[in-house]
Amino acid sequence: MPVPKVNTKLLEELEDMGFPRPRATRALHYSGNSSLEAAINWVIDHENDSDIDQMPLISVEIDLDSPQPFHITEQMKIKAQELRLSLLFLASWFLFMTTDVADRFRDQARKKREEEEKKLERQREKERIHDSKILNEVKRNAEENERKRYLALKKAEREEVKRAREKILKKLEHDKVERKSRLGFPPEGPSSIKPSTHLLEEKKLQTSLPVKSITKAEQMRECLRSLKRNHQNDGARVRTAFQTLLIYVGNVAKNPDDEKFRKIRLSNPLFQDRVGNLRGGVEFLELCGFERTEGDEFLYLPRDKVDMALLNTSGSQLNSAMTNPFFGLLSG
Repeated sequence: MPVPKVNTKLLEELEDMGFPRPRATRALHYSGNSSLEAAINWVIDHENDSDIDQMPLISVEIDLDSPQPFHITEQMKIKAQELRLSLLFLASWFLFMTTDVADRFRDQARKKREEEEKKLERQREKERIHDSKILNEVKRNAEENERKRYLALKKAEREEVKRAREKILKKLEHDKVERKSRLGFPPEGPSSIKPSTHLLEEKKLQTSLPVKSITKAEQMRECLRSLKRNHQNDGARVRTAFQTLLIYVGNVAKNPDDEKFRKIRLSNPLFQDRVGNLRGGVEFLELCGFERTEGDEFLYLPRDKVDMALLNTSGSQLNSAMTNPFFGLLSG
C-alpha cells in the first residue's frame, strides 16, 4: 500500500524539530495537513500510541482482469498420461515398502529421529534455563534502579512540599504581625516569638554540615521553577513547554543514535513559541547536554555526550513539574 501524500514544507519543519519522518507523516495525515500546531497537538495526544512511529499506509483498489480461457493441448494430454504411469509406479513401490524390510527401516529411522529430538530438546532446555537466569537478573536490576529513582523522586517531592508549607506558615505569621500593627497592638518582643523546634534543628543541622555542590538535578529543578514563576499567569503555555521538552528528551533517550533527535533549529517558529521564547527553556536543554553550534543556529547533542542517566533525571523532573501542585512556589 502507498504512503499518503502530506505537505512537504510542514514535514520538513517537523523533521527540523527532531520528529522522525513516520511520526511527522502520521501527524500531518491525521490532522488534515492543516498546520504545524495541529500536527504537534496530535503528536502530544497520541504520544503513547503503539504505532506512532510506523509509516501510515492507504489502501488502493486494484481491478484484476478475468483470466483468459485455458486450452488443453495434445502435449498436455501426453504429459498427463506419463504422470499417471509414474503414479502407478510409485504405488507399486509403496506396496513393496510395506513389507518387513520396510518396517525395520522405518523403525530404525524413527528411533534415530527420536534420539535427535530428545538431544535437541535437552539443548533447548539448557538454553531456556540460561536465558531465564539472565532475564531475571536484568529484571531485578531494572526494578532496583527504578525503585531507587522512585524513592529519590518522592523524597525530593516531600522535601519540596515541606518547604512550601513552612513558607506558607512563615507568610501567615508575617501577616499576623502586620494585622496587629494595623490594629494598634504593640509588637511582640523577640522573647515572645519562639521558633519551632523543627526549624531550630534544621538550622543547626545546616550549620553543622559541609556545603554541598549543586547537582544537575537541582539545577534542572531550579530552571523549571524559574520558567514556571516567570509565566505563572499563563499555566497552559507553561504546561505546553514542559510537554515539548519532555518530547525532545524522550526522543533522544529512545533513539540516541539518530542525529535528527539530537539537533534542534533555534530559529524554528514553533520551537520559539513553545520553548525558545520562555526564559529557562533553552537553558534546560543545555543542562541535558545540548550545545549551541553553527553560530547559535542549532542546539546539538553529540552522540558521545548522550548521558542516559541524565536524560532519565530530566524526564523525572519534568514529570514532577507537571504533576506536583507545589512545584515552583519556592525560590530556592
